Amino acid sequence: MNSDLTLEEGTELVRLARTAVESYLMNGKIINSTNKSNKKAGIFVTLYQLDSSNSKKNLRGCIGYTVPSWNIHDTVVAAAINAATEDPRFIALGQEELDKIIFEVSVLTKPIPIKIVNTQAFPTEIVIGRDGLILESNFGSGLFLPQVPVEQRWTISEYLTNLCYKAGAPVDAWKLPDSKLYKFHTMVFREKLPNREIHAENDKII
Repeated sequence: MNSDLTLEEGTELVRLARTAVESYLMNGKIINSTNKSNKKAGIFVTLYQLDSSNSKKNLRGCIGYTVPSWNIHDTVVAAAINAATEDPRFIALGQEELDKIIFEVSVLTKPIPIKIVNTQAFPTEIVIGRDGLILESNFGSGLFLPQVPVEQRWTISEYLTNLCYKAGAPVDAWKLPDSKLYKFHTMVFREKLPNREIHAENDKII
């Protein structure tokens, strides 16, 4: 599926993510989406928690699927619930936190393999803010959404190094002949404030 969605479609996905988490936290039930579209796409749901002044947001959970088995709406439901309750970096989200949580849905394009021969090829193969990366190695796998290196202010070299760390691999594992490196783009839909207006960000180079 192409990642180009309308703001209306993206808004529906973000609202669905929030509704799925609210329902699961309140009564333990996994909702069934009323939209039976057969569209499929990689999906990541990211949760951010606002601080007391509503001026800064901190990561509170992020889970997704690069190759989904379900349609896009069912994938959003699964990713949202898992981001809220199964991200191993955080304790499960509490119902009382929901009014401080910003929901974000990233719709992924199909990952394409890339081969980087040397660091001079960085600018032609990877663009910070546009390209998400996936590393598959003998040590493990890792993925970063395109917005992560922007938020962390990484260079491309730092981006690749941290991707290797996330995969549990040596810092230069992306260079190994039996490793596979992929890039993908996203269309991101995010609440500006918890349960408020939603805006879209398209493959934007920052």
